[in-house]
Amino acid sequence: MNTLHRREFLRAAAATVGGTVFLSHLPAELLARATKERFPIGFQTWTVRDELAKDFAGTLKLMAGQGYQLTEMCSPKGYVNAGFGPLLKYKTAELRTMIADAGLRCPSCHFGFNEFADDALEDRIAFAHEIGLSQMVCSSFGLPKTANLADFLSGADKLNKAAEKIKAAGLQTGFHNHSTEFATLDGQLIYEALLKQFDPSLVKMQFQTEVINLGYKAATYFTRYPGRFLSAHLSDWTADKKQVPIGQGVIDWKEFFAAAKTGGVKNIFVEMEPATFRDSAAYIHSLQV
Repeated sequence: MNTLHRREFLRAAAATVGGTVFLSHLPAELLARATKERFPIGFQTWTVRDELAKDFAGTLKLMAGQGYQLTEMCSPKGYVNAGFGPLLKYKTAELRTMIADAGLRCPSCHFGFNEFADDALEDRIAFAHEIGLSQMVCSSFGLPKTANLADFLSGADKLNKAAEKIKAAGLQTGFHNHSTEFATLDGQLIYEALLKQFDPSLVKMQFQTEVINLGYKAATYFTRYPGRFLSAHLSDWTADKKQVPIGQGVIDWKEFFAAAKTGGVKNIFVEMEPATFRDSAAYIHSLQV
């Protein structure tokens, strides 16, 4: 997180005077409706990883104060060189306690593809149970730009295999898309090919709404593939591809939430620049009735 975004993030958080959750400043009618939400509001930790590394417990409480109820972690072991390494100083049980003390739940976590390998999976399942997850999400196959469609399908086969063990352990496997999967190889959209290759009983999809910038809508896929989705990463964008708080861009969020139920979505996680977190949570709270 750069200095400007960090200052904006902290300035927005300062609105929670005396540590009071900002929802207390919303109209009573809006608060009453917020209790009927279909989805608790979550955030992905990636964009606040620098702050978490410095003050894990404090940053979580700050996010809860902006209206968030869930968090999605990135595996400290799998993301050791991507900003989450400092969290390895904590025992997994300590991380779980700090998450709970902030008033949050952590149902989901991103893992690197190598963490789903046979020699690592048992340890990663143990971590998932200890921190309290119900979902283990593969963040990417980590393929090079020169990868062909067969490489993606091979990755899907390997994740299917790992997902058998994950399901046996009482957990759900997910796969997270980036823009990479919305390219065409061998005359096929990679994302569509993956949906065909994944075993629907083992691997669910986590849809990243940022691909609206490529012309793809989450609602389209939720409707086309009912029950195939686990969760979604939320971000909003202007027509010229500038990131703005949820509700201020081109995505039709009423359509999104209506279709999400059909898609099988269980959790939503805002993943945006930190300065947008507060306004995004407020909008989602107001929309979900």
